[in-house]
Amino acid sequence: MSDQPAVQTAATPLESPRPILAVTCGEPAGIGPEVAIKAAWELRADINSVLIGDAAFLAMIAAEIDPQIRLVALSQQALRNSGLPNFPHGQIAVIDCPLDAHVQPGRLDARNGRAVLRTLDIAISGAQQGIFDGMVTAPLQKSTINDAGVPFTGHTEYLAEKSATAQVVMMLATDRTTPPLRVALATTHLALKDVAAALTFDSLSRTIDILHADLQKKFGLAQPRILVTGLNPHAGEGGYLGREEIDTIAPALQAAKARGIAVSGPYPADTLFQQKYLEDADCVLAMYHDQGLPVLKYASFGHGINITLGLPFIRTSVDHGTALDLAAAGLGRADHGSMLAALNAAAQMVRLSRLRKE
Repeated sequence: MSDQPAVQTAATPLESPRPILAVTCGEPAGIGPEVAIKAAWELRADINSVLIGDAAFLAMIAAEIDPQIRLVALSQQALRNSGLPNFPHGQIAVIDCPLDAHVQPGRLDARNGRAVLRTLDIAISGAQQGIFDGMVTAPLQKSTINDAGVPFTGHTEYLAEKSATAQVVMMLATDRTTPPLRVALATTHLALKDVAAALTFDSLSRTIDILHADLQKKFGLAQPRILVTGLNPHAGEGGYLGREEIDTIAPALQAAKARGIAVSGPYPADTLFQQKYLEDADCVLAMYHDQGLPVLKYASFGHGINITLGLPFIRTSVDHGTALDLAAAGLGRADHGSMLAALNAAAQMVRLSRLRKE
């Protein structure tokens, strides 16, 4: 361990054109803090990553990962009073959000559930105020937050609620395939028995509009091409295996085409994910979580990213969970590839946004 403390006092502000991204460190007993620190440090020359978490806890982890890592502590009050200083490339800012209980790697503690939510609130508020150009989230444990007495479904729904966004779209993406694969969802964290009722003409139409707009805005695609799955096996088999394709999905697609959106389907999900179809598409819209995401995660697990579309700010995330078993085994075992991809993707979206404004 270095004689010099890994957390230092705030430095003199320096001008920097790097995208400024809030990085929430997620469940403290999982691998989130490790992958966040590793990725932020590796990309420090190009991205000003601002970690949000318990400063002393993160300092301890950073010192074990690499004694050369320099974290700079900033209080929440200082952030509110003076905004965010720009730091040299050799330092990573940490907005201190203290935990409520000691952390034992790999072991969940509900007493820290509310502290994890506070990191999200800081990132959301800062993004809305323009302090951050966007936010990137490490994995959290939904059960811990619920056990802390706060009803919580997931990042996607929480971000929508806190930003007063009526509807958002969850999309996972990877550049590990040729062409790059993007899979968006018409529904998110729902029990399978509730999916059909949640699919309405209006909700599906809004999903398509959000997807189309953000593929243009965040990915720079002038006329994105969207393929849509059916809900039922064989896309309903002409109504014999369900009428959702006939009564809901196809009419929503026809209406979207009339609005000038390049959308087609509904296609059987079991045959759509083939090269001959995907090479002519920019995104696949699946009807539910486990219909589309297993394909993408099989192709790129640990290197894909999660993007929330429709928010008034940029948000990306990793494609994996808290990996409590790896955390319990000790530092150095977690792959931070997905966090690198999430940071790079968010930074690229920031750069595209700046180009449009210029």
